[in-house]
Amino acid sequence: MKSKPSTTPRRSQGAAPKVVKTKRTRTRPTSAAAPRPARTQGPRRSSRLRAWGRHHRAMALDSLQRLVRTPLGNLLTMLAIAIALVLPAALWLTLDSARLLDAELEESATMTLYLDHGVSVAEAGRIDEALHANAGVISTRLIDPEEGMAEFQRSLGLEDALTGLEENPLPASIVVRPRSVEPTSMEQLAAELGELAGVEEARLDLAWVERLRHLAELGRRVALALGALFGLGVLLVVGNTIRLAVESRRREIEVVMLIGATHAFVRRPFLYSGAWYGLGGGLLAMGLLTLGNHWLSLPVAALAASYGASFSLPALDFLGSTILLSCSTLLGWLGAWLAVSRHLASIRPR
Repeated sequence: MKSKPSTTPRRSQGAAPKVVKTKRTRTRPTSAAAPRPARTQGPRRSSRLRAWGRHHRAMALDSLQRLVRTPLGNLLTMLAIAIALVLPAALWLTLDSARLLDAELEESATMTLYLDHGVSVAEAGRIDEALHANAGVISTRLIDPEEGMAEFQRSLGLEDALTGLEENPLPASIVVRPRSVEPTSMEQLAAELGELAGVEEARLDLAWVERLRHLAELGRRVALALGALFGLGVLLVVGNTIRLAVESRRREIEVVMLIGATHAFVRRPFLYSGAWYGLGGGLLAMGLLTLGNHWLSLPVAALAASYGASFSLPALDFLGSTILLSCSTLLGWLGAWLAVSRHLASIRPR
């Protein structure tokens, strides 16, 4: 029987085997993931600072707008703050003018050295030069007997009555202006100069110096006491106003605290409200002081002119205005902080 031919091709014995090329995929060895660089805190911190600044600006504007919406009631509150600030500020200005007067009187604080009757003009000049060399003396003025008699006659108006005297009974004298006007220092200097040769007596009048010191000390204590008392009044006025504002926004505060707001976040708008109250009260106090100065300046000037002196009421300068506004703003902020901190402790979100 004949066999059927095979359909599969035969490989010839001498033919080389056919090589089939396949694509190899190279696999990279897996290694541990490289560590990511740590994020810098600079951008995050700067963004937080910008957000903090934006929130402060927003709260400042929002608190100011709330005050403008009800101008009459807030103006009355600021007026109460201004009245509480006017009296301490007026006393401060009065003490400032008293310090100026004190400086003028210190320049006129002198002692008089009366020389012996037998001291000649040349010896009086040498004593005057010795006094110039003393460290506790600023200046001296030598008055001879004739000049002393002329001044005595002019001060008493007895020119005709004293012309009949045979000789001048007044000795030569030296007016000494001490470097220190403290009573103890002046007494020590007077005792030292009274021991000089040719000096008969060192006359020193400390009564007016003592009175001036006591009046200045009394004025300072009164001003400090009134300043503390009326400063407490400002705290109470602002604290009561902010307390009412907190109570009116109690529901809003509870909702904000429920979503995670901190006490500092809730406190911030009320602190700006207190600062605005204090600043407005300070501005009104400056206006009241200016009006009072203009109203009283003419009567005070007329009273001083009747005594032959020139005196004008002191006014607030740039430094005084800055101090007044800073103190009023700080008092308003502190009053608001005390009121809000006290009431936030009692608010619990439900």
